Amino acid sequence: MNTQFSVSPENKPIFIALGFTLVIILIGTGYTLITQGAAPMLMPSYLAQQLQIGAFLGVCAAGMMMVILLGHIDLSIPWTLTAAAMMATTVGGPWAIPAGLAVGLIVGLFNGLGVSVLRIPSMIFTLGVDTALRGLMVAHTGGFAPQTEATPLMRFLAADRVLGIPVALFVWAGVSIAIAGLLSRTGFGKAVYATGAKESAAFLSGIRTKWVIVGAFMISSLCAATAGILLAGYSAKAYQGMGNPYLLPAIAAVVLGGTHILGGRGRYIGTLIGVILIVFLNSVLSIMQMPEAVRQIIYGTVIIGMLLVYGRETTSRN
Repeated sequence: MNTQFSVSPENKPIFIALGFTLVIILIGTGYTLITQGAAPMLMPSYLAQQLQIGAFLGVCAAGMMMVILLGHIDLSIPWTLTAAAMMATTVGGPWAIPAGLAVGLIVGLFNGLGVSVLRIPSMIFTLGVDTALRGLMVAHTGGFAPQTEATPLMRFLAADRVLGIPVALFVWAGVSIAIAGLLSRTGFGKAVYATGAKESAAFLSGIRTKWVIVGAFMISSLCAATAGILLAGYSAKAYQGMGNPYLLPAIAAVVLGGTHILGGRGRYIGTLIGVILIVFLNSVLSIMQMPEAVRQIIYGTVIIGMLLVYGRETTSRN
């Protein structure tokens, strides 16, 4: 009796990303054992710290996945994150977090309407929105870091621990459960996959594709705003350009996790593993003292490589 183990095409990238994650951890552990005589990457406290920092990226990537599933891209993430953090710290008090989230909802609504109603390519429209937000925030702060601080609640959510576990991980877990449930158990989630696979066919089948696109962009911006509020709490303040380091890693995490960058296919568990891969990759590169330029080259190479893989898969199917 022959037993053959096979992995479905949808799950294959997830297993590959998981394998790369384990390889990265082994490389980092081996390097620290040789150079330092210790293995901090295997210590629970170190892992918790890295995942706490990775929670900000994880929340961004969760929202980015919703847009990429539609075959679009959201390049307004950096300054949506920054604007939400700045407005939250500016308003302060009990309205700080609602003010930051409101920024995300407004930006997402504007992005969604521009892409779905005006039919402007998402890459162009969201890049324009990102630039406009940067100008607004520079005008708001006068070009300097705002002289404001995060509220105690923001600091608790981002920097404190409960039972030894960073609270930011609970926030990331909550966002993950919400996104995974939305995609797998709701009509909106099914509409996202259908619209991403072929928008015209989804429209003809009765799906209100314009509002699906608007909803996905609102979720993306809301997640970016949430990450901005957390990051401001972790840093105790907001500052210019705080969202810039999160755009390429968020895209890379989604693509590494197997979400088709042209839309219609992907699972949230893949994005989750992709984020963890990026977090540990950053950790190892930091241990090896790799410059930021090298990290950006790696992210760009990963995205291009996955695009080439998807292109070959599409050609072979056709």
